[in-house]
Amino acid sequence: MDHQLALTVLEESLAVCSLPPDYPLPEAIFTGSLSAVIQTEHEISLICRSEHIPRGATAVAGWRALKVQGPLEFELTGVLASLALPLAQHGVSIFAISTYETDYILVREDSLSAAIDALLEAGHTVEKE
Repeated sequence: MDHQLALTVLEESLAVCSLPPDYPLPEAIFTGSLSAVIQTEHEISLICRSEHIPRGATAVAGWRALKVQGPLEFELTGVLASLALPLAQHGVSIFAISTYETDYILVREDSLSAAIDALLEAGHTVEKE
């Protein structure tokens, strides 16, 4: 990828959850600036605000999202690699999700400063929401 990316740090604290595949999702999970549901035959993976973790979910709270400012063209290649590589080199674990228009990188809240530093060092721009 030849150009650098502009990212925005979203304000909410997020959770990554796992639920049974037939779990009825509460409406509250769809509030805030980011939520995501991925369903397979074995589970529902859910990203929601930490305060909206569904009862009975296996969850890891305390994530923050960095949104790639988009929209991004489908033909664009290397977007996630240009973010994941500098983060991995700085020991920052990620959880990546994509939408039709853009990509999001979730990092643990206690790694957010290190993630921002790594991305800035790689030539990307990062602003807070």
